[in-house]
Amino acid sequence: MPVDPTSRYAGLPTISVPAPDGSTRTMSAPRIAPEPALQGTYQVVAGDRLDLLGHAATGDTTRWWVLADANRWPDATQLEQPGQTIGLPRA
Repeated sequence: MPVDPTSRYAGLPTISVPAPDGSTRTMSAPRIAPEPALQGTYQVVAGDRLDLLGHAATGDTTRWWVLADANRWPDATQLEQPGQTIGLPRA
């Protein structure tokens, strides 16, 4: 299946990974997030969600991962915890 050209995985090489059943699966190579450039911070409030935070930061609900990249958190769901201060990526 081809990668959507607007995907953050577009342009990455593919790798073949052996599956437990002996078959081989093709997937995008791991992506290395760029060094974040921040324009400020935001304190998360009750009711904030990653998709809404992504929209507020980038104008697109599907780009929540930009916040995850900018904050370098291994678990992006932690970004939506009330009271958490997160970095806002530069547009």
